[in-house]
Amino acid sequence: MIAFGPVPSRRLGRSLGVNNIPDKVCSYACVYCQIGKTIKMQVERQEFYDPNKIFEEVERKVREATERGERIDYVTFVPDGEPTLDINLGKEAGLLKDLGIKLAILTNSSLVWREDVRDDLQNFDLISLKLDAVTEKIWRRVDRPHKSLKLEKILEGMLILRDEFQGKLITETMLININYGNELERIADFLRELKPDKAYIAIPTRPPAEKWVKPASEEVIHLAYQLFAEAIGSEKVEYLIGYEGNAFAFTGNVEEDLLSITAVHPMREDAVKELLRKANASWDVVEKLIREGKLIELEYNGVKFYMRRLKSRV
Repeated sequence: MIAFGPVPSRRLGRSLGVNNIPDKVCSYACVYCQIGKTIKMQVERQEFYDPNKIFEEVERKVREATERGERIDYVTFVPDGEPTLDINLGKEAGLLKDLGIKLAILTNSSLVWREDVRDDLQNFDLISLKLDAVTEKIWRRVDRPHKSLKLEKILEGMLILRDEFQGKLITETMLININYGNELERIADFLRELKPDKAYIAIPTRPPAEKWVKPASEEVIHLAYQLFAEAIGSEKVEYLIGYEGNAFAFTGNVEEDLLSITAVHPMREDAVKELLRKANASWDVVEKLIREGKLIELEYNGVKFYMRRLKSRV
């Protein structure tokens, strides 16, 4: 199936997916991949589907969704492999622009060092770049790239793309159960230079390609949040850890509100107290959620923060 959805997306609202790569042709073999092991590793671009066929399938899906009264915020290239391996990507995006819906693409960043790839990406309104590592050792362990790829060239390509691209550029960093050493500080330094519109911190929420892979600890995730926030501003950093629904929807239920917000942003102690005050609730609510294992308390630079315990770690 080339077109699917629309599906709810934390990053993109209501997203209609475009699967422009067969399962599973990729330039990486990420240990955490939810699609599974890479079947065909490659870095050369090629044609996979007729661009007109992709347009027709997406157009049909858009028409069906519109007839049902469903909103579509983005048409998103999020395939079973790396979307920039498609040599017709620019042409397909050009055709889809005629639908009058914003276009997004989720890429592993591996080919952004190529000028032709960056040219194709100019057709999109939003680009999500994978940024799991900025040092060779962690990159090779987590993303397991094609042997011909060079991390230095990829990072340089990301910075060039940032300068060229007029749309919204976001990053996604997947954190797993390895020793990161000072890697998170280095990623934060790179984010400071890249200046993305938003930096997402993700964890595996579905069965990964390798059985040993688990989410990073809450402490590591929280440290990444603080370091990234210091680099580019806390309003630009969010968790992407698989919780359903609108993280900031007002429910009138202080427990639900607290768990929803802390699933996306850790809350400072004073912010939690302010939320409780507005809800006419006491600190007992926090203590109860901690006892039930739904909320955890962490400290950073002498300040207490509260964060939803990850479902996948309970």
